Amino acid sequence: MALFPKPLLAVSTAAILASLAFFQPAAAFDDNQKKELGDFIKQYLMEHPEVLLDAQAALDKKQEEAKLVQANKAVADNKQTIFNANYDVTVGNPKGDVTVVEFFDYNCGYCRHALSDMDALLEKDKNIRFVLKEFPILGPDSVAASKISDAFRKLAPEKYAEFHHKLLGSDGRASEDSAIEVATALGVKEDALRAEMTKSPNSGSVKETYQLATDLGLTGTPSYIIGNEAISGAVGVDVITEKVNNVRACGKTTC
Repeated sequence: MALFPKPLLAVSTAAILASLAFFQPAAAFDDNQKKELGDFIKQYLMEHPEVLLDAQAALDKKQEEAKLVQANKAVADNKQTIFNANYDVTVGNPKGDVTVVEFFDYNCGYCRHALSDMDALLEKDKNIRFVLKEFPILGPDSVAASKISDAFRKLAPEKYAEFHHKLLGSDGRASEDSAIEVATALGVKEDALRAEMTKSPNSGSVKETYQLATDLGLTGTPSYIIGNEAISGAVGVDVITEKVNNVRACGKTTC
């Protein structure tokens, strides 16, 4: 009589037991059957631990796919807030054919690195619209710096790009004091900044950005929105360029 190879026999036995479990409620098994089933599953997993790795990989893939679906829906549902919020600043070509949105924090070291990525991207591609979305998540100093930044934007929007470069590119931790120092060096007085903060606080826009990030599944900075996709991390010029080119070619970041 032909014999099944041991792995095939194990799989076949597992399939039979699974079929029994499917067609019978758990209460239909007596204690001995339950113990036998449990012992078999334990033995099989001990002999074939790679099954657990395969299962984990499948779970990770399923979770990533679900996250992508959630992010795609969130992008579709929040296009105005993502791409055209009146409290964000646009650099590059304001009429560009593809928009890149960056969520950033002035105290994010990776955002400092990504600053040069943005510059290189805009230097190379004159048809990109780049939106800067403040997402102060790294403590009270970040929140304080964003308040000064928002007031500066309202008072001197034509100088915001320079302010952004100087504050994000500076050494040390961004704070209210360092943001004021940069702002005053660019010609906006501290009294004017504080008056603007009182008159028009940015708490509402920051709250909206926090909610937007939650909906998009973003948990850190920098993060990007390009086309239909939410992207986490300082992925670099080449990755962003590829996704921008794909949006131009097929309307999505992956063609």
